[in-house]
Amino acid sequence: MKKLRQLPPRGKVKEADRWDLGSLFPDDDAWESAFLAWEERIPDYARFQGKLGDNPEMLAACLQFDLDMDRAGERLGTYAFLKTAEDAANSAYQRMQGRYVNAASRAGQVASFIRPEILAIPKARITALLADGRLDPYRLMLERLLRFKPHTLGKREEKLLAMQTEMAQTASQAFGQLNDADMKFGAVTNEKGERIELTHASFSTLLHSPKRSVRREAFEKHYAQYAAHENTLAATLAGSVQRDVYYARARNHASSLEAALFPDRVPPSVYANLIESVGRHLPSLYRYYDVRRRKMRLRDIHQYDTYVPILGDLQVRRTFNQAVDLVLESLSPLGSDYCGALEKGLRGRWCDKYENRGKRSGAFSCGSFDGDPYILLNYQPEVLDHVFTLAHEAGHSMHSYYSSRRQPYAYYDYVIFVAEVASTFNEQLLARHMMDRIRDDRHRAFLVNRQIDAMRGTIFRQTMFAEFEKTIHELAERNEPLTVDRFKSAYRELLGRYFGPDFTLDDELALECFRIPHFYRAFYVYKYATGMSAALALADRVTGGGPAELAAYLDFLGGGSSKDPLDLLRDAGVDMEQPSAVDAAMEQFGRLVEELDSLL
Repeated sequence: MKKLRQLPPRGKVKEADRWDLGSLFPDDDAWESAFLAWEERIPDYARFQGKLGDNPEMLAACLQFDLDMDRAGERLGTYAFLKTAEDAANSAYQRMQGRYVNAASRAGQVASFIRPEILAIPKARITALLADGRLDPYRLMLERLLRFKPHTLGKREEKLLAMQTEMAQTASQAFGQLNDADMKFGAVTNEKGERIELTHASFSTLLHSPKRSVRREAFEKHYAQYAAHENTLAATLAGSVQRDVYYARARNHASSLEAALFPDRVPPSVYANLIESVGRHLPSLYRYYDVRRRKMRLRDIHQYDTYVPILGDLQVRRTFNQAVDLVLESLSPLGSDYCGALEKGLRGRWCDKYENRGKRSGAFSCGSFDGDPYILLNYQPEVLDHVFTLAHEAGHSMHSYYSSRRQPYAYYDYVIFVAEVASTFNEQLLARHMMDRIRDDRHRAFLVNRQIDAMRGTIFRQTMFAEFEKTIHELAERNEPLTVDRFKSAYRELLGRYFGPDFTLDDELALECFRIPHFYRAFYVYKYATGMSAALALADRVTGGGPAELAAYLDFLGGGSSKDPLDLLRDAGVDMEQPSAVDAAMEQFGRLVEELDSLL
């Protein structure tokens, strides 16, 4: 038996493979000095209290002070978050993050008077204030704030809600510590006879193994840990759902869903249209699973059979630098300004590339106004999906890059609804670039298979997740207890519908509902599905268009939050209030399944 391959501790990772957080702070001591200075300014909010309706100068001064505090806090919080992401078990950075969250909570409490005090200004007076040119830089902020009048409480109640900030994160933090630091999954022998430590990142790699017994062992060992902790995980997830219901009711929203959609001005019909459209096209997904089963020569198909490429012998190993080369080539339609900035970042120190002990699982991009748009990866050279993950996170980072340069701080931070368009747009360009370079049927089938799986994972799977979130929040709103069995039965029903009657569902798969971090950010995941649908439409528009279409897309990236997300997308060329974009994506999925069946 070969020696077990273990993850290195953070200190053993090469400097060139780690991000350089110097654009935020040169070191921890600099963070400490900035934090103390920022913390000392928190009481200065008091000088504005009770005076916001007096004159335009006072209101403008308060809003600017609040923006300045928020900007400094973002910089501090981003650094602390990224440090904890490097190693969840590092107590020094846990303390740093905790101190920041505590101070931010106190700042929120002290500043909690701003919203109710502005909303209490009589309509005629606020109209007169807005007519003053000195408030022009804050006009959109104020107009958006006034929308929240029916959902804003009095000063005392708002202060109480602000005091709950840290407490409200308990469920998510407990899940994160259990999932990322405390759970140990053992080891699996891969198809090469190597003993591999089973982690969140290696789980993905092992599910891509051409050897079915390896995939099955990884699946069973991974879920054994969730079974062993299912009561704790059900409690943390229930706590998160109850938090959402509490805040929706406290703020006079009709439901948790409507509360989550309200800030982006997204009507519930967009959410409903997504679920309905995807549901109508589930037979195409069932057909794909049957194609996969037949081409893999399986008697039955399990979930652990759905990630490995059907033509596994065509898998190509790509180093990180080779992945960067490929991604940059594919994004050339976006022009030299976009690609030049991205190349500088990827070949520099934007990325934290590889897994280390205690590092946060998965991948993310973390942009901020004053720092580089950093990317956390757990890159595995053997997994093609990780090349697409690089393209995906690069899309987020370049969205941050453009928005922070084209918008003032008040309007630079885009919402998630549009963020997922920028990321999946890049994935589409990468997929098209790779398929355009292929001439033989087997290699094309390999990439078609990958594109199908990307759409399956991003549209079908995330829509199933979205439907699950809707279901469990509705259960809580009906005051039904959220127990282990209730979570699992709700999830199992959706698994049966989304995988189809001929799919073999292992009992362990119902535990999947307890391992999805996004469930701790309510009604987030549907944006992956709408984002990919919009990205497919915009990719067609940009690659099939000219300078005007490219300029419109780059304007979209630079738009930040200067317009509502649906308006930003309409300006770029796609209307997500209509089901046409999702329907078109589903029709494309069906065509790809047909092509794959014929190619194989």
